Amino acid sequence: QVQLVESGGGLVQAGGSLRLSCAASGRTFSRSTMGWFRQAPGKEREFVACINWTSAWTYYTDSVKGRFTISRDNDKNTVYLQMDMLKPEDTAVYYCAAAAATSAGILIKDNYYDYWGQGTQVTVSS
Repeated sequence: QVQLVESGGGLVQAGGSLRLSCAASGRTFSRSTMGWFRQAPGKEREFVACINWTSAWTYYTDSVKGRFTISRDNDKNTVYLQMDMLKPEDTAVYYCAAAAATSAGILIKDNYYDYWGQGTQVTVSS
């Protein structure tokens, strides 16, 4: 059974930092693109960032560029999202996602991802 388990969410003041982790089990994703999405109350789920299997390519939505950094450790089957200079508008449930396809590049649309975590809440107070 494939599982993606996010951790690291919480409550932080504006300007603060959080580091999200997503640990995968049940299969290896060392050759798969992995991504982070988020969903704020009353809004649709949106793409945040993704990273290809070699870590050579990363891509971010405009609103987080320069503040968030995605990385991965294939030996640990884990992907991370370092979030700095957090803003109240970053408040959302953050989801980790993994594609079943191997050797893919940048994947922005959520329908390219086959496996999803349960989400972790990030709340940024002003």
